[in-house]
Amino acid sequence: METQLKAPNGKSWSQPRGLFIKNEFVKSSNEQTLTSVNPTTEEEICSVYAATADDIDQAVKAARRAFKHPSWKQLSGTERGVLMNKLADLVGEHAEVLAAIECMDNGKPYSAALTGDVVDVQNVLRYYAGYADKNFGQVIDVGPTKMAYTVKEPLGVCGQIIPWNYPLSMAGWKLGPALCCGNTIVLKLAEQTPLSMLYFGNLIRAAGFPPGVVNIVNGHGREAGAALVQHPDVDKVAFTGSTATGKEIMKMASSTMKNITLETGGKSPLIVFEDADLDLAARWSHEGIMSNQGQICTATSRILVHESVYDAFVDKFKSTVKRVSVLGDPFEESTYQGPQVTKTQYDRVLAYIQAGKEEGATIAMGGEAVSHKGKGFFVSPTVFTDVKPSMRIYREEIFGPCVAIASFKTEEEAVALANDTTYGLGSALFTRDLTRAHRVARELEAGMVWINSSNDSDFRVPFGGVKQSGIGRELGEAGLAAYCNTKAIHVNMRA
Repeated sequence: METQLKAPNGKSWSQPRGLFIKNEFVKSSNEQTLTSVNPTTEEEICSVYAATADDIDQAVKAARRAFKHPSWKQLSGTERGVLMNKLADLVGEHAEVLAAIECMDNGKPYSAALTGDVVDVQNVLRYYAGYADKNFGQVIDVGPTKMAYTVKEPLGVCGQIIPWNYPLSMAGWKLGPALCCGNTIVLKLAEQTPLSMLYFGNLIRAAGFPPGVVNIVNGHGREAGAALVQHPDVDKVAFTGSTATGKEIMKMASSTMKNITLETGGKSPLIVFEDADLDLAARWSHEGIMSNQGQICTATSRILVHESVYDAFVDKFKSTVKRVSVLGDPFEESTYQGPQVTKTQYDRVLAYIQAGKEEGATIAMGGEAVSHKGKGFFVSPTVFTDVKPSMRIYREEIFGPCVAIASFKTEEEAVALANDTTYGLGSALFTRDLTRAHRVARELEAGMVWINSSNDSDFRVPFGGVKQSGIGRELGEAGLAAYCNTKAIHVNMRA
């Protein structure tokens, strides 16, 4: 069930390969597997067992039994919080191994995984551990002859599906509130990046969670994912991924009217007004699109710049990209940008770059496939100028290190351009005018607005979108609502 792996930085570990069900790693029922590939070297890392519909059924049954078992059901919120804090401690103790796995399996820089993703998981677990005994109901005054109160109850078995761009972070965002509220979980991993969360299963067991509370399964979306979403004994589905897949999940979940939370695609705008601090705008604009190889759902991939500062901003932005976006081996300390996660994603990004050329956009920087020592799915950071709103690179989510820069004349035009999209996840604006900042923030059709920054999300603040960017919220106190029912209890005091 395990294989010995070693990362280029010298870290070695025993990598689980099985499905994590009832706190044990097991083979898939037909022993089918899928293979994880290192996107830096294009070499196979290892194979892991891939769940069938029968395996999903076993995982759901394990979660249902755990949900009803006294070892979990009768724990107080305080006791659940203790387990979650213990898990957060273990994540810290295993931080370097988790980051090494993420770097090899996903291609993101080791430093980013270690100081970003791993810390994010810890923060989210600790935050919701603190809420575990503070998710209160209410006593409602309805007059002297009657008492009414509410209690918060867990939903039951939660099917959670995470994406390949942030395996650790997205798992943390979902596990935290679900465990806080007392649910049990079947977590389905992205087939492209299963390794870090399989290793995480060891930590779940070591923290002392009862068997079946958290089950972790690999598998292809069309088989394992579909079986999880359609399973009649799954009470809730939470998904992070593409809008197209989110729509399919809605259809599949509708047959049993499951509670759903969806965090899907985006084509987030970033507006640079004429009075903006251009150095600040260039720095944050770079972070907003080029971090994590551009593989971010909230990436501010459309930059709208006032015509009076357009040329100056483009020069500063290109200079920032050239200075900061160092491509290379993700285990090297100097590397900012690693490879795209898979050959499929690499080809997708290159196809969009070609489409931009064909539609008449100017490639002001990048636009090329590159390699590291002749290998790897690397794409140079790409800056498109002379972009028109009708172009595919302006309208469609590329999910790579590509940005489209367009100009505007007035505030009204900037808002109209920003909102001219089917998506509504994130948005950003840069101005020194505080009144305008708040005014425009209210006009932008997005679940989140950053003023004078971009993509600096926080685990204490709700995260989510509008329009075709999703349903519901994760993180913050708002994230609890997705994982509990509010039950109203009426007491006749005349009885």
